[in-house]
Amino acid sequence: MTIINELKLSKDLIRFPSVTPKDAGVIKFLSKKLKQLGFDCKILEFKDKGSKPIKNLYARIGKKRPNLCYAGHTDVVPPGNTKDWTINPFKPLVKKNYLIGRGANDMKGSIACFVSAVSKFLKKNKKFNGSISFLITGDEEGYAINGTKKVVDYLKEKKEKIDFCIVGEPTNPIRLGEMIKIGRRGSLSGKIEITGTQGHIAYPHLSNNPINTIVAICKKLKQDKLDKGNKNFQPSNLEFTSINVDNKAHNVIPARASAQFNIRYNNLHTSKTLRKKVNLIVKRISKKNNCTYKINYMVNGDAFLTKPEKTVLLAKKIIKKITKINPKLSTTGGTSDARFIKKISPCLEFGLVNKTMHRVDECVSLSDLKKLTKIYNKFLVEYFK
Repeated sequence: MTIINELKLSKDLIRFPSVTPKDAGVIKFLSKKLKQLGFDCKILEFKDKGSKPIKNLYARIGKKRPNLCYAGHTDVVPPGNTKDWTINPFKPLVKKNYLIGRGANDMKGSIACFVSAVSKFLKKNKKFNGSISFLITGDEEGYAINGTKKVVDYLKEKKEKIDFCIVGEPTNPIRLGEMIKIGRRGSLSGKIEITGTQGHIAYPHLSNNPINTIVAICKKLKQDKLDKGNKNFQPSNLEFTSINVDNKAHNVIPARASAQFNIRYNNLHTSKTLRKKVNLIVKRISKKNNCTYKINYMVNGDAFLTKPEKTVLLAKKIIKKITKINPKLSTTGGTSDARFIKKISPCLEFGLVNKTMHRVDECVSLSDLKKLTKIYNKFLVEYFK
């Protein structure tokens, strides 16, 4: 059995310029590596109308349960202005004990660590009581239409069971070992469009300015606090991201005004209850001001929580032992593909340090790569005892 080195594999993965939704051959490469370890690999390509096709990978070794899954993504965000980098972002380089390259910590480094950990585990445990799987997508940094969401549907259709999943997102703010994510807030985006009556600025009584109504709606939605949070989640928050009026004339009252918003919400709400709340406020103020309205929503995922049961506590114990840090169980941050996986399996998120993700000169310390590999390997050993 070949032992795969986490640093070498990290470099190999970074060399593929897999800027979402571009695959650049990285899924095929990773599939080949896993086949060498004995995994049965399926490359799953999905495409919805009006979206780019996405390659995903589901790989499994062993037929017994429990099935422990590792989930991650090979797509990365654009590097931005490459002249701002100290290296070519897709030609990884080690400087002062840090590996630099796009995707070093978000999250090709984490994938490499788990593959390395599995290779070491399989060398010592040719027969083990269970199975290991990988769910790798190329659509996490993009629209998440043809990625993990579709793979989860595929696994449900094939009656493929996952008993627990580790999502390798970079969860640690400053030091490896600080944070395990056991849940995520939901995300609901919306656009409110108000229609009034266009007219001459000198005769406001003959018009109905929709700007007044949209401002009143924004004020009311911000004033009404959604909740105070709970022991697992911070308070829910609504933020307006833009107010738009397509009007270049200084002497014309516009016919329409719109506002965009996003709500990050805890498990005291669902997207359905929040839509109802927003609809009532918009309807009431629009009616009062004799305006008509239209609202479009996009749900990115409801809030979820994995209760700290024995598997989560096992991970916490292992991380503390190896890093000498007692990790916090957290639900902070944005969304991740765990929001899809939680429909078929309990999961936690633990990966590298996230402070340079999406930045110029994204990097990870060589020490953290070794430690994360050790954590993943020890988890495999303990989980299948």
